[in-house]
Amino acid sequence: MITQKELRELLDYDSHTGVFKWKVSFQNRVKGDVAGCIDKESGYIKIRLKGKLYRAHRLVWLYVYGKWPNKIDHLNHIRDDNSLFNLREASSTENSRNQSKRKDNTSGYVGVTWNKARKKWKAQIRLKDTVKFLGYFQELEDAIKARKEAESKYKFHENHGKESRA
Repeated sequence: MITQKELRELLDYDSHTGVFKWKVSFQNRVKGDVAGCIDKESGYIKIRLKGKLYRAHRLVWLYVYGKWPNKIDHLNHIRDDNSLFNLREASSTENSRNQSKRKDNTSGYVGVTWNKARKKWKAQIRLKDTVKFLGYFQELEDAIKARKEAESKYKFHENHGKESRA
């Protein structure tokens, strides 16, 4: 693993833009060029340092705070936005409580689905490894309200279920 000292010798980091730039020229890297590229599968920026690939958001934490984080959460859900104000160290639970709305969501709200058999809206919320049933509702608005109350009660992040702000 690279150290903070080694990282700072190789790269400059702009906390406002979230961009790393090379401080030195070597191999196919030119001093001043933006470091890394977006991984097409994950959407995260990856940077190769000393023969090892690192996710840039993890390097930010090392660069700024001098330690490796356990998990990093992109608050606005944009995986290549590594500006410091957009990142927080988070537990797995905290990270899972700030996810984007899934692309296959049909109700428009996380945790709210239409139950064909009952002809009602079903609200639920995932807490660690269990799904907590919040009820069936005649009106979509009531199911959404139940879900939002549960998100507040269980301290979900305010961006949970929102689309990324690209």
